[in-house]
This record gives sequence, structure tokens and C-alpha cells, in this order.
Amino acid sequence: MDKHAAARLLDTIASYQELKGENPFKVRAFSNAARTVDGLAGDLAQALASGELAAMKGIGPATLEVVREYAASGRSSLLEELRREVPDGLVEMLRISGLGVTKIRTLHEQLRISTIAELELASRNGRLAALPRFGEKTAEKILRGIEFLRRSDAFRLSHHAARTAAQLAGAIAALAGVERVEIAGSVRRRVEISRDVDLAVACHGPARSLEAGLKGAASVREVRSTGEASLTVTLEDGTTADVYCAPPGQFGHCLIWATGSVTHLQQLADRAKARGFDLGVDEFTREAAPVPCPDESVLYAALGLAWIPPELREGGEEIARAAAGTLPHLLERQDLVGLLHCHSVYSDGSNTLSELAAACRAAGYRYLGITDHSMAAAYAGGLREDAVARQHAEIDALNRGWDDFRILKGIEADILADGALDYGPEVLDRFDFVIGSVHSRMDQDQVTMTQRVLHAMDDPHLTIVGHPTGRLLLGRDPFPLDLGAIIAKAAEREVAIEINGDPQRLDLDWRWCARARDAGVAITIGADAHSLAGLDNMDSGVGIARKGWLEARDVLNTREAEGFLEYARHGKAH
Repeated sequence: MDKHAAARLLDTIASYQELKGENPFKVRAFSNAARTVDGLAGDLAQALASGELAAMKGIGPATLEVVREYAASGRSSLLEELRREVPDGLVEMLRISGLGVTKIRTLHEQLRISTIAELELASRNGRLAALPRFGEKTAEKILRGIEFLRRSDAFRLSHHAARTAAQLAGAIAALAGVERVEIAGSVRRRVEISRDVDLAVACHGPARSLEAGLKGAASVREVRSTGEASLTVTLEDGTTADVYCAPPGQFGHCLIWATGSVTHLQQLADRAKARGFDLGVDEFTREAAPVPCPDESVLYAALGLAWIPPELREGGEEIARAAAGTLPHLLERQDLVGLLHCHSVYSDGSNTLSELAAACRAAGYRYLGITDHSMAAAYAGGLREDAVARQHAEIDALNRGWDDFRILKGIEADILADGALDYGPEVLDRFDFVIGSVHSRMDQDQVTMTQRVLHAMDDPHLTIVGHPTGRLLLGRDPFPLDLGAIIAKAAEREVAIEINGDPQRLDLDWRWCARARDAGVAITIGADAHSLAGLDNMDSGVGIARKGWLEARDVLNTREAEGFLEYARHGKAH
């Protein structure tokens, strides 16, 4: 049973309920249940059968019944009923940035708009702008949101694409004649979003020899031969996969070509030509004779290059650095000794402090930086001062039971509209470290938003700027801020900048990582975990750090707890 599909079902029900005008507590119950199910560490069917799911925070009788019905029949009578009452198009409009439930209801009730196409027409012909409390600026913003939605609909988030690629790779690996399968393309390069997935296959025989077996595989809708050495597979969810095949002795060339990027391959082909080789889509030759390359390192070595990690293959300076032998020793997951940015049941997380700590210890971390939401984030159960005291007492009690692990007292404090941090100095003083994040008034212009974050960095309590640009991949553009000015101020004030590992954020963008490092800014990797499953977001954060050319020494939570706390204390002394 697919827990991710069950989570999407609960989330969809919440959206329909919200548009219908249901009690906000009921809507929130389904949203929280969706997060709990999606973050379930084990198998959903087993959790249902054992009663584990029913006992979890965020799961109530109504949401449990929906999951049980879905498990038994693959359908939801509640969702079917809601769909009879609320047009599907209204739910789709929720995906448009800046268009909330209240405005959607107004549009439906006053202009009878039920689809995005109707919304676009009304935004262009002046009907929307004529509504009270809308106007020309709102109409223009909605048109930009529609355009953003259409551009993003062709893509998938990296973790979804990776999951699909892994499932298809497993199906191909089971076929006769297949010796090796590797995920390639943008997923292997750790690009944030992917249009499709790519696989490289070492097999005995032409690509079409795999067709019959793939046509019978689960979730496969169509298989088409696109040449002697390639197939295109269309999956039931609409995902397209390009499968590149080669004999085992040429697999290295096949994997390089399937991985890309286009610019990297062009630069590699130019270097090959200058050295008397020919690097093409089907083979790697010298004087028309195939050059054996069973793995990638053989081909790179033939061109006088060190093997280049896939994350770096974007057509920048990676080939020059590989030729000079100066490629970085990229950060590895095992370099991280501390897990930062984690939410517990004290705010909007699904797990207790002890559960989170146990999972972190088991994963090899030596400390956990707990950072529940601050008081201003009331929608997320932000901590009032009495809750801060209770949490800190519990942390002290837990820490007395370990000599090899530690929970640090952190907070994700809202950066308020004027740039002040949530809470006063007397409360902020109680924390070991503070992540400051923007969660409200995200419509401010560039100058105002930039000044807001710059002002927050003047507070000596601030240790880390969390998800600095506020982007939601395929959902919301970054804040309009001057990131260069933020980096310069962070270096001046010795404030770290976070790479947020949530696959919907992956923020700081990898293109800015090296610039921040070169300016002298420390980088942290944060899980932004709201469940045990969310702890794995650290892997996504590591991928972005690697793609940004970062080494272990560039990342603050590769330091032991005392080293991290020394950095936080030094900032307070400013």
C-alpha cells in the first residue's frame, strides 16, 4: 500500500473541505493526518493492521476511517462526495501562488469561475480587476501565477522522480540479459526538479530485447523503441523514462551520456576531439575503433581527466578542474555529525523528543538541534513561553541519560514583518541557537524584504538564516530579495545560511553555495523534519551542498556539538 498516495488523498480532502467552508479544525485535522502518513517510517498496511497508525499523533477517527477505506478498496467515499459539491477546478486554483480560499470562493460566487481557463480569461478582460478588493495588480499577479503553474506542470520534484526511477530500475534489473542498471539524467545529477527520468542499462542484446518484459511490468503504460540502443517508457502516472542500453564493455560511455548535462557532454566531446577521440551518443571511438570503457573513470582517464562526480556535471568549470586535479572532495552524508532543524510534537511535528533523538542516534548523529516554531507561527502550534520552559526541562532530563548524544535547545523564530525576531531577548537568551525564517508577509517588495532579513541579522541571537529565499519548488517563486546583500551581511555578522533539505525547498539554491562559501559564510544543512521520515531530508540537503561544490569543512554541522555551540556563542557576542 502506497503511503504517499494515501497522504495525497488526505491532503486533497483537506483542500476540498477548505473550499467548501468546513470547520478549520476539521481541515487542519486532514492536513496533519496527511503529513503523519507521508512521514510514516514503515509500511502503511502494517501500521494499520497493528494499530500503530491509530495511536499516532495527528490521526483521528475520521482520518483513520478514510485510510482504512482506501486500503480496502482504493477509493474514498468522502472525497467522492466532496467532488460532487466542489468543482475540481477550484481545488486546482489553490496551486496558484497568492490565490487563497477566500478569493477563490469570491471568484466562484460572483463571476461563476470554476476553471483556471475561466480565471485566466477574467484576469485578461478586466472582469476580475473590477471586483472589490481585487484590482489590476491582483489580476496581473494571478496571470503570473497561472504561467508559473503551467511551466512547472511539466516537472516533478527530485525525490518523486528518484522514487519513480528506482522502481523502474528494479523492474529492468529483473529482466533476462540485464547485467547492470543505473539511474542517470537529472536525478543522478541531483537537479531539484526533473522533466523525465533516465536510466543506463548494461545488457546483452539490443534495447528492443527488453520491450516484452517491460510491457508486462507494473505501472508501465507504453514502451517504444527509439533506436537500436534506446527505449522510451511511459508510466501510468504520465512520467516518461528514457532507457539507454549498451553492452557491458561500453557501459561507462552509456552512463556518462545518459547522465548529461548537455553542456557537460558538449565540452567533453570538444576535449575528446582535440585528443583524437570521437565522443558521440552511441559510442566512444578513436580512429573509428571503439574504445572499451566498462565504467566512467576509464573514459574520463582517456581524456586526461579525473572522474567527475555527477552533481558537478553542469558545464561549469568541472572539466578544467578535473584536468588540473583540483576537484573538491565533496561533502558526504557521513561527514555530518549533527542534525539541525527538526520539529517535534511541541509545535507541528509528529514525534516526541525522545523518538527523534533515538532515530538520530541510530542514524549515527551525535547531536540533534531541535527547532520548533516560535510563538508568532500560531498556525503551526508555535511555542509560548511556558511551552519553551517545559521543552527545555524535558531536554535537560533526556540529556542526563546519554553520554554519547545530546539534544541542543534551538528554535525556528519567525522573522517578523519589520525584521525583528519573534520573542524578546530574555526568551531568545534561553536557546543554544536560533534559526530565523520568514513565514509571513511574503508579498513584500525586494527592497523591503531584503531590509527585513538584513535587520534580523543585526540581532546577536540569530545563528542561522533558514530557507533564505522562501521558495517552494513547483509551488512558489523565491522571495524578491537581494541575495548578494544577504550573503555579504551574513559574512559580516558571522551568521550561517541554511541549505534546507526539504525536497520542496532545497533552499539555498546550489548556484549560490560556492558564492556564499567564498564570501566566508558558514553553511548548515537542515532537515526541516516534521516526522521521523523527514530526517532523511538531510540526504537531499547533502545533494545540494555537493552540487554547490561544498566540502565538509564548509558545513557547520560537520563540527561536533561544542564546535557548533562555540560558533553560536560567538555570534551572540557581537
